[in-house]
Amino acid sequence: MSSEHGHDHGSGHAHPHAHSVALGHGGHTHAPATFDRAFAIGIGLNIAYVLAEGSAGLWTGSVALLADAGHNLSDVLGLAVAWGGATLARTRPSKRFTYGLKGSTILAALTNALLLLVALGAILLEAAQRFGDPPQLAGLTVSAVAGVGIVVNAATAWLFARGRKGDVNIRGAYLHMLADALVSVGVVIAGIAIWATGIAWIDPLVSLVIVVIIFIQTWGLLRETVEMALAAVPRGIDFDAVTSALSALPGVERCHDLHIWPMSTTEPVLTAHLVMPGGHPGDDFLGAARSMLHDQFGIGHATLQIETDPASCAQARPAAI
Repeated sequence: MSSEHGHDHGSGHAHPHAHSVALGHGGHTHAPATFDRAFAIGIGLNIAYVLAEGSAGLWTGSVALLADAGHNLSDVLGLAVAWGGATLARTRPSKRFTYGLKGSTILAALTNALLLLVALGAILLEAAQRFGDPPQLAGLTVSAVAGVGIVVNAATAWLFARGRKGDVNIRGAYLHMLADALVSVGVVIAGIAIWATGIAWIDPLVSLVIVVIIFIQTWGLLRETVEMALAAVPRGIDFDAVTSALSALPGVERCHDLHIWPMSTTEPVLTAHLVMPGGHPGDDFLGAARSMLHDQFGIGHATLQIETDPASCAQARPAAI
């Protein structure tokens, strides 16, 4: 924990009578767990299954199997991208990248969402073409191959289940695999229905259902990752509640110039100016502020600028029109 006078704080103007303090993680070790083994196993399983499912789709002429294989291939790429982002995020800070490469997890999650949109377009195009001339399929064969997919995708999703709540990057991998397991259930049902009824257009119809499922999961992931890339306040953190909590600290007259943004998919960052006319409060106050931000909001890295003169900060005054 450090304190310095006249901290510039990126505004281009020094603030007299001000103190800034960086609140590090303290006891808040919120670093994401590593999932290297899960990524390796998941990628290996899905590559093997994509090859098997794609071959079966070509042999049987099933667009549902080919669509699912294509989507699983995009998930292989997605898992690789997520793994790369998680690995880069562990890079140590440098003079050039002072936070390290933690933002790589945000870029990885955003790339995953875009990959899913590409897969969605390909599936939609193929399904539309097949509606005009649906081929006759070996329904039970389609169901058997997709049944294997249920096991592969569900097992891969399970590998990431424990990290899904605290990391958007890991949650993206988890949701992809879980949705694929559900999609494979749909393909199994379609195969059985085709075998029982002989209605071939059930196959491209299932493909359209796959498109809807992919779109739903992708839209949520895309929105959240774009928000992160634009440094929005992370979901789950109430900006007004943080303002009120900081303003309620002993000796604080007002909190202003509050910024909260994601340093990575797991680590939010906060900066704020606290107006305290009674003078710098000392280490006990700073420790209490650190504990409060950690316990109530999960913010483990914050910088607070203490201002003893309410008129000293140009950023606190409204801009001239």
